[in-house]
Amino acid sequence: MRYLVLALALVASPALAQVEIEKPWARATAPGAKVAAGYMVIRNKAASAERLVGVASAAAARVETHVTVRDGDIMRMREVKGYDIPAGGSFELKPGGPHLMFVDIKQPFREGDRIPVTLEFEKAGEVRVDFPVARLTGQRHGH
Repeated sequence: MRYLVLALALVASPALAQVEIEKPWARATAPGAKVAAGYMVIRNKAASAERLVGVASAAAARVETHVTVRDGDIMRMREVKGYDIPAGGSFELKPGGPHLMFVDIKQPFREGDRIPVTLEFEKAGEVRVDFPVARLTGQRHGH
């Protein structure tokens, strides 16, 4: 019974109650690569807008928030200061769109690895998530 109470206490923490991370995954890297990409869906259950303001991981020197913008016929990545998640809405990071960029990774991301990530939200605070690593080619399993 004590474990059930503890589990419920963990589930009911304010950050987890307001922000949920769904389908986190990172792409496996080629040998020698210095950067890797990460994706997820952020759900904001709060009645007010939320903002992802920072990301960190022990697996990389830093983690940047990027968007992909069209510049004529060329798609370019651009770093942004964070992502806005609407009240009661969601924000999706996906290939070809907004994504996390793991910079100066400490070792290659291999399929089956789990990459620890700490997301910093303006209101909800820190949320820790493990990003499973999927194959270099193609989408995450089951997509």
